[in-house]
Amino acid sequence: MGTLLILNAKIVNENTIIESDIYIRSGRIEKIGKDLSSMKVANILDVKGKYVMPGMIDDQVHFREPGKEQKGNIQIESRAAVAGGVTTFFEMPNTIPHVLNNEILEQKMAIAEQTSIANYSFYHGSSNDNLENIKLIDPLSCCGLKIFMGSTNGNVLVDDEATLSDIFKFAPLLVATHCEDTPTIVENEENYRQIYGDDIPISLHSKIRSEEACFVSTSLALELAKEHDTRLHVLHISTAKEAELFSELSPKEKRITNEVSAPYLTFCDEDYETKDTLLKCNPSIKTAIDRAALFQGLLEGQIDSIGTDHSPHLLVEKVGNYFDIPAGMPGVQFALPSLLEHYQDGLFSLELIAEKISHNVADIFNIKERGYIREGYWADLVVIDLENGFTGANKDVISKCGWTPYEGFEFRSSVYATVVNGDLVYINGKVRLGTLGKRVEFEREVLN
Repeated sequence: MGTLLILNAKIVNENTIIESDIYIRSGRIEKIGKDLSSMKVANILDVKGKYVMPGMIDDQVHFREPGKEQKGNIQIESRAAVAGGVTTFFEMPNTIPHVLNNEILEQKMAIAEQTSIANYSFYHGSSNDNLENIKLIDPLSCCGLKIFMGSTNGNVLVDDEATLSDIFKFAPLLVATHCEDTPTIVENEENYRQIYGDDIPISLHSKIRSEEACFVSTSLALELAKEHDTRLHVLHISTAKEAELFSELSPKEKRITNEVSAPYLTFCDEDYETKDTLLKCNPSIKTAIDRAALFQGLLEGQIDSIGTDHSPHLLVEKVGNYFDIPAGMPGVQFALPSLLEHYQDGLFSLELIAEKISHNVADIFNIKERGYIREGYWADLVVIDLENGFTGANKDVISKCGWTPYEGFEFRSSVYATVVNGDLVYINGKVRLGTLGKRVEFEREVLN
């Protein structure tokens, strides 16, 4: 870490846009002000005509390490992340082995410490039989506790109602949930098997992983959170019906928050016709009406944040029988450009995007000194170019899986540069190696 001076920035931060320079020293923002060009620094980045916002804090990714490195690993996926303007990621516990105790959690932290170009934290996982480990979690050690409430993730699925209630009761930190009701999904699968056998069309994915499956499970999560006064964060909201369950208060004012993943704002069930099984993810991408409700929820405050649920699988795995195709798609490299499309269409302001990808995530997870462009905070920044776009292409994908659902998509904006802890780690299409991210610190007390 040395010194970096960013000149002529249009800074998007805390619901304002101002023109200023940013002086960074030893990884932190030391001064924000006009006419700082006379300062002696090691590195200068002139971003005239471009916008600077706090880097995206992605609250849910699957980087696959350890155990599934053929699909992705922390080193490569973090490089894809910074190329997409993601400066911090929170990674899921359904790796091999599952993160069901502090020892495995710290092993993943150690991998990231040696390989991640972005800042990082990891979720502690939950299962039907690790309640005693959950009680021992240090609230400052990780981003949160993940509960798969209806999924196909083996030992990290919590389907015992008494255990689920106890986890909500005793969890000492934020609980993040994947909400789908397994009995509803199984019933839907069997109904369609009666018609199609095992050869179910991908277009029925949103009918199998249905609105009702999401609503039932999300409603249960909210009920348990209210009963036990648990700090709850519901991940990847996908339906209009779910969005109606949440308050319009700011994240600082409520104990129950949520997130939508960026692909749910781009695609709808009509896109299965062209994207086919590449769009298979859980929860499923649903109707255009649901998508419109997600936009409305973001604008009105029922939906608090935006992540990616980056879930790489090999392209060969995304072909075949419906039941055998894994759910998930890569997303970190194109998430911010996809959100900027909604700015270009006049749906989102840049200030709203900064709020949903950075400010609110920092507030929800009680992240220390990140998520805002403030003097004294870590310099995690993304420079966006609204005048120069690009075409999404598999050949340009950095993730190990080597493909993107945005293949052929004409983006009107691009990520020009990404700064992590004051280091320029990506600029003009190139990842710059040599520096590593930091373990995220939190400012929170025991919540239960």
